[in-house]
Amino acid sequence: MSYLKFDKNLMINLEQSLPKEMLRTNQSGAYHCTSIVGCNTRKQHGLLVIPIPEMENKPHVLLSSLDETVIQHGAPFNLGIHRYSGGVYSPNGHKYIREFDCESVPRTTYRVGGVILTKEKIFISHENRILIRYTLVEAHSPTTLQFRPFLAFRESNELCMANGSLNSQCDEVNNGVSCCLYKGYPTLYMQFSRKPNWVYDPHWYNGIEYVKDLERGVPYTEDLWVPGYFEIPIKKGESIIFSAGISETSPRSLNKIYEGEIAYRTARSSFYNCLKNAAKQYYLKDRDGDFVISGYPWGVVLARNTFMSLPGVTLAIDHKADFESIMATATAALTHFMETGERDPRIQGIDLPDIPLWALWAIQQYAKTQGNDEARSRYLDLTSRILEYILAGGHPNLFVEENGLVTTIGTSMPVSWMNSMLHGRPVIPRTGYLVEFNALWYNALMFGAALAEGQPEYTEYREKWLAQAELMKQPFIDTFLNDYGYLYDYVTGTFADPSVRPNMVVAIGLDYSPLDRRQRKGVLDVATRELLTPKGLRTLSPRSYGYRPFYLGSPEEREMSLHTGPARPWLIGFYADAYLRVFGMSGVSYIDRMLIGFEDEMSQGCIGSLSQLYDGNPPFAGRGAISHATNVAEVLRTLRTLKKLSV
Repeated sequence: MSYLKFDKNLMINLEQSLPKEMLRTNQSGAYHCTSIVGCNTRKQHGLLVIPIPEMENKPHVLLSSLDETVIQHGAPFNLGIHRYSGGVYSPNGHKYIREFDCESVPRTTYRVGGVILTKEKIFISHENRILIRYTLVEAHSPTTLQFRPFLAFRESNELCMANGSLNSQCDEVNNGVSCCLYKGYPTLYMQFSRKPNWVYDPHWYNGIEYVKDLERGVPYTEDLWVPGYFEIPIKKGESIIFSAGISETSPRSLNKIYEGEIAYRTARSSFYNCLKNAAKQYYLKDRDGDFVISGYPWGVVLARNTFMSLPGVTLAIDHKADFESIMATATAALTHFMETGERDPRIQGIDLPDIPLWALWAIQQYAKTQGNDEARSRYLDLTSRILEYILAGGHPNLFVEENGLVTTIGTSMPVSWMNSMLHGRPVIPRTGYLVEFNALWYNALMFGAALAEGQPEYTEYREKWLAQAELMKQPFIDTFLNDYGYLYDYVTGTFADPSVRPNMVVAIGLDYSPLDRRQRKGVLDVATRELLTPKGLRTLSPRSYGYRPFYLGSPEEREMSLHTGPARPWLIGFYADAYLRVFGMSGVSYIDRMLIGFEDEMSQGCIGSLSQLYDGNPPFAGRGAISHATNVAEVLRTLRTLKKLSV
């Protein structure tokens, strides 16, 4: 039985099927995303969505969808589905779906009377091209397939309105047509594995609604351009492949290309395999280098997310070479910033104060999986440069104080991962001594010293780093550990923020911590009691002032709640590390049970992946970006840890 399979009863029930989404990427920034019934529910959904370098590398929806129609005895049965103004769904092609299976590639099986038709979609790796294979499994009379493309040619966060400025021309190409609606866009080539009949019949389809955008309180209605339709007769047992891309292809090669891509796919036959597939979807390789995209459908390349997710999306699935290539791109940008103060044009947030600390944490994870000797030969010099850069006061917003702790200024702009903004100000003005900054700093110093051990040329540096770590150890405890057994989130001047937040779990989950085992256990107990959910750790305790567990409402309301209650799955990685350090092998079964909540999500939201966040209260619904790199990464890293301990 398939791990990700949905039957007719679920598929025809739009209340159940529309919230389930599927995502495919080409690992070069392009993607295909829609609901499992094929009805686009977000403006970012589309059959072919590609980044355009000439347009700031932002993703643009070229081909929104492709409506298929089965024709028998002159009677058409449209398999497509769209939502129009007033909440009307038309056509109702979902009623013909027999099942949806997503183990290898997304496969939808339709039944129309005596006709059984399968549709399988695959994205070509590192090429802006999607292939769809249609197979007529059963038919008792002559059958014709009709295909109607819905075109957008707009940025993925915008909407298209009917206009007279588009270029309506379609040019014939080998087994298909090409078109380009607006100047500056690449040409879209739509071709088939055998020659279709093309009927030029241009129309605007007005008032298409995206229900997810409606729920989010943002513009949600657009018009799409349909230039005409293709028709192809098909026989029982025959397959036809449709190609949509920004370059012309050879129709004869489509079947070979399709089969070649299938051979490299990992079947989504388990929890681990689902996450492994999801992890690889965040890889981004282009002319500027190798990157990790933060998530879909509106993710970008972020420095913090890159370093936080890199160990999980590469090392945890045995992709060592990908870690090294992505790390090379990211640390080149970081090194350039440290030397010149210039931000990177591609990797956003490289100038934030915790970026060097997360970079060192990522290197530490490399050392744990590949061994200190290999990490030393590859990253010791970089580790030394980062530590010395911070100690010398090189960073414009990370300052080493006399007590050894580090401070930062976050009153006017957010400096940590809790970066929500409202009316130009941080929702949570974390400033001064931040608990995870200082924990990461202590951990970085100790890790650097461990990596430099036995290296004569680094003896002086090593002694300095150890002395610096020892200097800050007691001040860390005096500053953050309170009488209630947990850690203050941040301290500035005489103010210590008493909010119970998960940043303290980072402090107890790191390999090196200023806290002893008893103190770690006290913090862990509070986190377990007040923050732990089946979907990760809450961003704020229900007992703390301002708790907002549901990520709902207007954009302003969602921004207010982003870090004041909803749970984040990625924090389970540090929670698991802390739990295993406190309880040892006796904690393995407990952490294993904790992961069940994430496995349940494989058939919810974006199937086979994890959402950006989850409501802090039951039923812990997924919200935000449908697939998020740091969440997938840290659950994978936790699975890897458990597997290693179980050997």
